[in-house]
Amino acid sequence: MVAAVEATGDRGTERVPVTPVAPVTPVAPVTPVIPVRGLTVLYDAQCGLCAFVRDWLGRQRQLVPLWFVPAGSDEARWRFPSLDHRATLEEITVVGDGGQIYRGSAAWIVCLWALREHRPLAHRLSTPSGARLARGAVLAAAKWRGSHRPPGGIGGAQVEGWEYDRRSGWTYSPADGCGSGTCPTR
Repeated sequence: MVAAVEATGDRGTERVPVTPVAPVTPVAPVTPVIPVRGLTVLYDAQCGLCAFVRDWLGRQRQLVPLWFVPAGSDEARWRFPSLDHRATLEEITVVGDGGQIYRGSAAWIVCLWALREHRPLAHRLSTPSGARLARGAVLAAAKWRGSHRPPGGIGGAQVEGWEYDRRSGWTYSPADGCGSGTCPTR
């Protein structure tokens, strides 16, 4: 559609054809994409399953380097002071070198994405149906972890008197020497 407007110039008034232009829609600012060049996996060092998975991840060929730091440790607090470190003991947390934070099933998927042999699986798990499968696997692992915790323990939190051995599981040795059943009265 071509419209005409009247314009006045040296030759008098004449009609000049004008092609209408669609209104310009403002574009939202583009968020810069930050490439992931390394991932730090915060894992529960007191959890047998977590230690096993950490060892397994460490043995795989990596397209993106994975670094492992015990969750809630002094090193984790120093590297990531703004994280809720108590929450990192409850749920796997992975931090990208660009500040990206992944938790739960997203953390597992990004760990698989970093591995050469498992990147295609990570892509499948990042779809809506794959995400349901990944979430189910994370919930199953959490249930297993919960059944293997010491009484009163939270994640990798130290509970006085309780120790974990990968071969024998949790054992209780009271610090006050009452293990023999002969405790001094106070």
